[in-house]
Amino acid sequence: MTQSQATAAPNGMAAYVAVTAAYWAFMLTDGALRMLVLLHFHTLGFSPLQLAWLFVFYEIAGIVTNLSAGWIAARFGLTSTLYAGLGLQIAALVALAQLDPAWAVGASVVFVMLVQGVSGVAKDLAKMSSKSAVKLLAPSGDGSLFKWVAILTGSKNAVKGIGFLLGAALLGLFGFATAVWGMAAVLTLILVTVVLRMPAGLPRGKKNAKFSEVFSKDRNINWLSAARVFLFGARDVWFVVGIPIYFHSVLSDGSHDGGRAAFFMVGSFMAVWIILYGAVQASAPKLVGAQGLTLADTFKRARVWIGGLTFVPFALAALAYLAGAPTLWLTVTLVVGLLAFGALFAVNSALHSYLILALSTSERVTMDVGFYYMANAGGRLLGTVLSGLSYQLGGLPLCLATAGTLLALGWLTTGKLAAPSVEHT
Repeated sequence: MTQSQATAAPNGMAAYVAVTAAYWAFMLTDGALRMLVLLHFHTLGFSPLQLAWLFVFYEIAGIVTNLSAGWIAARFGLTSTLYAGLGLQIAALVALAQLDPAWAVGASVVFVMLVQGVSGVAKDLAKMSSKSAVKLLAPSGDGSLFKWVAILTGSKNAVKGIGFLLGAALLGLFGFATAVWGMAAVLTLILVTVVLRMPAGLPRGKKNAKFSEVFSKDRNINWLSAARVFLFGARDVWFVVGIPIYFHSVLSDGSHDGGRAAFFMVGSFMAVWIILYGAVQASAPKLVGAQGLTLADTFKRARVWIGGLTFVPFALAALAYLAGAPTLWLTVTLVVGLLAFGALFAVNSALHSYLILALSTSERVTMDVGFYYMANAGGRLLGTVLSGLSYQLGGLPLCLATAGTLLALGWLTTGKLAAPSVEHT
């Protein structure tokens, strides 16, 4: 090992730790903000479809951002996109604190949609930077890339789950505006700390990077991206509006204190779901038996795992339809069933996150990851719109049945993946 290599490894690990810490801080506020907005506007009387519209720009912004973020990172460096993501999230929080309860419903919806759009840009700048950094910083070796990806993604989702609980708790204890201002202050402190302490180890960018290079010509990356659309659409079709509003309606007794208690219970469920999801995701390499797997083997296992996941929402939809009105046994069954969904979903998501990096080359990693997460945002947008629409038209059974249909399409799409003649490293 040369002297430069010997110093690069510690710097690379330090950069990985710094990127991960910044990503954790961001996702904590991202989860809290989503729960704050959803529950706050639900209590103001917004319909499920109106609630879904609040998050539409968030997902549209993600599509546009991911399409361009890969090129921006390739051109200006990964630290620039990471800092921009944190800075924009702070700006979004400060703007949201200006929301006036006296505004008309239409004005409030438009304003929150625009602010959520800024937050969506911020999230995907931070996500693309963090995921690309793993490809560049992970040590070479059997299974190392899958392990590092799983740790970053799993821990991120666990932190976001804590954010869901934090958002519900802050809303119940301090109110909307105070909670938002507090998160903005903490995130500002973290941004300043990261900028001052970020070690070397991440690429600075190349001036000759072309925007046209964002679009992948690799069929596997394109099919994997399509599968990602259906996977995350299936999650968000019940996660964004359907389940939180259903549980709040069941748990709240209509009184002020009852509504406040329902905030905590709904936030706790969403937090537990995300934390479980993150924990399973971090363990995905062991669950899948990733060590020694070829790409062809991983493709086959990806199809098996999404096939297993597809049955869960269909079964829950049938039970919810047969039950009719909410009952205790149905609520308990939904909780258990959705936790099972989360565990299976976590493995599917981890497999996808590994495959996009395994299929990418080091030279194209920011471009391919940006393109792939554009598809991810497209799936979230699809799920967000369908969540409000399906819940308003057919209640929880239609929400869950729609999720199953999207997963079935994802199963078909995953079957299109085929091992290349030469596997990337």
